[in-house]
Amino acid sequence: MRRIFILCTFLFSASLLSCGQINERGYEISFTISGLQDSSVYLAYHLGEKQYIKDTVTLNSKGYGYFSGKENLPEGIYMIVMPGKNYFQILIGSDQYFSITCSYPDFLSTLKFSGSEENIAFLDYQKEWISLQQKATQIINRLQNNKQNSDSLKILTEKRQSHEEMMKEYLRSVINDNHGNLLAVIAKALLPVEIPAASVPSGSRNPDSLRWILNYNYSKDHFFDNIDLTDEKLVRTPILHSKLKVFFTNVVIQSPDSINKEIEIIISKCENSYKVFQYVSVFLFNHFKESEIMGHDAVLVKLADDIYLPGKADWVSDEFIEDLRKQVDRIRPSLIGRKGENLIMDSYKGIFVSLYDVEASYIILYFWEPDCGHCNVTTPKLRTYYNEAKEKGIEVFAVCTGNDREKWEKYITDNNLNWINGWDPERRSNFDFFYNVQSTPVLYILDRDKSIIAKKLSIDDIPSFIENHKRFFR
Repeated sequence: MRRIFILCTFLFSASLLSCGQINERGYEISFTISGLQDSSVYLAYHLGEKQYIKDTVTLNSKGYGYFSGKENLPEGIYMIVMPGKNYFQILIGSDQYFSITCSYPDFLSTLKFSGSEENIAFLDYQKEWISLQQKATQIINRLQNNKQNSDSLKILTEKRQSHEEMMKEYLRSVINDNHGNLLAVIAKALLPVEIPAASVPSGSRNPDSLRWILNYNYSKDHFFDNIDLTDEKLVRTPILHSKLKVFFTNVVIQSPDSINKEIEIIISKCENSYKVFQYVSVFLFNHFKESEIMGHDAVLVKLADDIYLPGKADWVSDEFIEDLRKQVDRIRPSLIGRKGENLIMDSYKGIFVSLYDVEASYIILYFWEPDCGHCNVTTPKLRTYYNEAKEKGIEVFAVCTGNDREKWEKYITDNNLNWINGWDPERRSNFDFFYNVQSTPVLYILDRDKSIIAKKLSIDDIPSFIENHKRFFR
């Protein structure tokens, strides 16, 4: 948890933030930037990890300008962006009428607010917080440089722990002094959840492992304790995105079952807050759609089934839903844990072969083409592994996805591929649908019962995967 705390503490260290509030009359943010005349200045806002332009103004000859509108701005973290991509951040709260003054280019040290007590408080907070972070960095650097000195290491470790407690106490004071506004929300989000010492019953077998499990479960179950997942202000900050990314990347065990369980819990907490529900749903969809981790396609199917396909995601088009439905239909039959569909097809030997008739402890289902460049790298490696492992209960069921029989047969002969070579150019077995074959090579591993236990592995990872599987499941 200390690592997560340090990550979060640097979230807002790059620039000074400041805050205002919403008024029924809309908003007006005026500013004078001395030394910056006749220049374009932008009002931008955060939406998760990205930033977008809301408004533009050209300063007059005295460096004066203002942003205004008849509609209230959604609360959150905004930015005043100057030439050269220089910027400082402000917080928009409930009262959105205030003014700013500063000098250019030294705008950070000259920044002042009028009419926004929250911004004034946040400016003080940010200066203090940056100072605390700088001291924390110094201690960490000294620790790194004294790893071989046990006495110094002990002293510096104690100093780091003491300083972290000081930082947490400062955050608590900011929360108490700014109750109910966005500054308090930010400070609370940076405050790590305290993990109580795990109580391991005496006489427990593997007490260290049990202690790890108890600590893991507590930190996972309480990770979002300091964030209100119904607060729509979080959508217009980097906070929610950062927390979600850390949680689903570094905290939760990366198995589909574990992830899907946590998704259900988080969605249940935010589903009554439309903007938060929308942001969380989109984040999860994009995060797991782009994941390269084996088995995470099951998470994508879960999100489609629970949120997108039932119509809960009313922010997407009908075309998007229809395309997603087709994608999920192709993914579903080949999810890890499911029994693979039987494939019956002609073979190199001129007889029909059936995947379900193969008797082996492990079946490597391999889709390939003779003219595929990547296949020409993978196939020889797979042949070498097969020749070494075939006496250990390993079989390869290779399916050529091309339609040139002469070229296929020549490749098999020239390369001495003596495994099962299937041939189905008309795709009557629907192998491309059942195993989502859209390019080659594609590789699956099935167990004795023809259940899918791995897919899209690198050929170099197959031996270690099978050995580990034998150790844990045999």
